[in-house]
Amino acid sequence: MDDATILRAAVDVMGRTGPAKLTLAAVAREVGLVPGTLVQRFGSKRGLLLALSEYGVRDVAELRERAVREHASPLDALDALIAAAWSPMAGPEAYANHLAALCTDLTDPEFRRHALAAQRAHHEACHTLLTRAAAAGELRPDTDATALAAAVQAAVTGAGLLWAVDHEGTLAGRQRVALSAALEPHRTQRGDPS
Repeated sequence: MDDATILRAAVDVMGRTGPAKLTLAAVAREVGLVPGTLVQRFGSKRGLLLALSEYGVRDVAELRERAVREHASPLDALDALIAAAWSPMAGPEAYANHLAALCTDLTDPEFRRHALAAQRAHHEACHTLLTRAAAAGELRPDTDATALAAAVQAAVTGAGLLWAVDHEGTLAGRQRVALSAALEPHRTQRGDPS
């Protein structure tokens, strides 16, 4: 079994248990291995969590490429990327547990380095798709893709936090509305030559 399969299972276990209760035994059960196999591969729970953090950075590029393959429109690809990236946190408990993991990440320099790399990877993926959207005529040509990528990240993340508190609608629905609101002033209108 490859590490990616184990790490995807660790994401699911994290969503159910949170970082404090996540164990190598629980992840091993999820994938049908014995805990000793995970100790051999990752060394410890911390080693597994660091590998999970590194995997998260690589996963963004894979999600972006899949979204691009599946959607001709760069803005549709962006919507799909956001939905896929946040899908492990689609339930309130899973969201809270992953948020708890992020809080832990922010207090440990090694984990924080990975969290920052993931944030930058998300920004770069958004920036790339927004640049392509402008080139395809979906966004106004004078759109500042760097600033808009930051605004999209803030809107989507903020919508997630609001949803985590009020549980109104679905996470994907709230984030889709936030994405649309962030993009709307930059969209081209039919018949608008700019």
